[in-house]
Amino acid sequence: MLFSQSSCTQLAHAQRSTDFLEVPLSMYYALKVMVTTLLIVVISEVSKRSSLVGAVLASVPLISVMAILWLYIDTKDVEKVSALAVSVFWLVLPSLVLFVMLPLLLKSGWGFYLSLGVSVSATIVSYFIMLVVLKKLGIQL
Repeated sequence: MLFSQSSCTQLAHAQRSTDFLEVPLSMYYALKVMVTTLLIVVISEVSKRSSLVGAVLASVPLISVMAILWLYIDTKDVEKVSALAVSVFWLVLPSLVLFVMLPLLLKSGWGFYLSLGVSVSATIVSYFIMLVVLKKLGIQL
């Protein structure tokens, strides 16, 4: 074996530019998962009490912001952060299909899981359509 597992782990840790976070790589990933998961749980719990407050919290692109934050902490590469932000911008548009279709299907009497499945499927199709349109317009994500 050319590299031992410990030397690969040390190399991966050394390549990650986290000046203020000097923790083992596994703990760092666990921290990222816990913080991101906690945000989702908080939004879900708040939504049980107030759909308006839950909607405001959910409409803030927390997952995108967290992804951008983690990407910057990991790489310190503003070009990668910029590329991610541009890609998210273009893919927000087809994601809106979910938020239009789901309430329409539910109000039409469709069951929750069927409505959610159809809405997610339509959103996936919308993503592919958007990627084709962007490619034809010369926009590469």
